[in-house]
Amino acid sequence: MKKLLALLVFASPTVVLADITSSISSSIKLEVAAPGTTADRIGNSYSVSGTGVTTTDGTTAGSLGGLGASTAGVAAYTPITASQLTDGESFSYTVSHTTGDTVATSLTTGEVSPFGDLTSTSGGTATNLAGTVDNHVITLTAGSAGTTATGSYVTTLTVD
Repeated sequence: MKKLLALLVFASPTVVLADITSSISSSIKLEVAAPGTTADRIGNSYSVSGTGVTTTDGTTAGSLGGLGASTAGVAAYTPITASQLTDGESFSYTVSHTTGDTVATSLTTGEVSPFGDLTSTSGGTATNLAGTVDNHVITLTAGSAGTTATGSYVTTLTVD
């Protein structure tokens, strides 16, 4: 009886259910870079330090000079003169001044202020840039500088 039962199990028809999904896609992407400029403005700065010196701005003794009111982004600068306080004594004196970039007040589209740190890139040109998809056969033709051509062929098979 056991042999007959085993034979019946293997001889019985079985049903298998499965969902199968298949997809195929092809694509191309053609890009032309836009021109651009990045600008970093250099700001105003002033630093002074010293020992064993006397200072003046030409009017006021003991003045340390410095930065004043700003016009179009550039701060007014008051320079100082330093003299050794006592002849024959040691002294040290350091002054540092950076004039900031002028901020333009009327620019048209495409113009940038004449800042101290500018980086400009030219735009690409699409000369010769091309791409085709024909029955999943991808053909790409390189363009001029500043262009990108990308082709993609994707096959997906899903069995649930």
